Amino acid sequence: MKKNKTTISKSKSYKEIGEFWDTHDLSHYWEKTEVTNFDVNIKSQQKYFPIDANLTKKIKKLAKKRGVKTTTLINLLLQEKISENVM
Repeated sequence: MKKNKTTISKSKSYKEIGEFWDTHDLSHYWEKTEVTNFDVNIKSQQKYFPIDANLTKKIKKLAKKRGVKTTTLINLLLQEKISENVM
């Protein structure tokens, strides 16, 4: 954290800032805030693939039987298959 920056919390570390805002409400400090602009570059780490409707039904049924989310089961099954084929 830059030393020349001041914060509402007057904290000296990001941890202290987090602790401050865990116990304080921004609405009490709104007049002390400033307008700012910044860019956010979010890249999804998930990819989506179409799955046959009949296969989807089977996956959902198996996931329910195993007590896991459908996406979890799909990832586990794919990882197993890929591991089997890696030399």
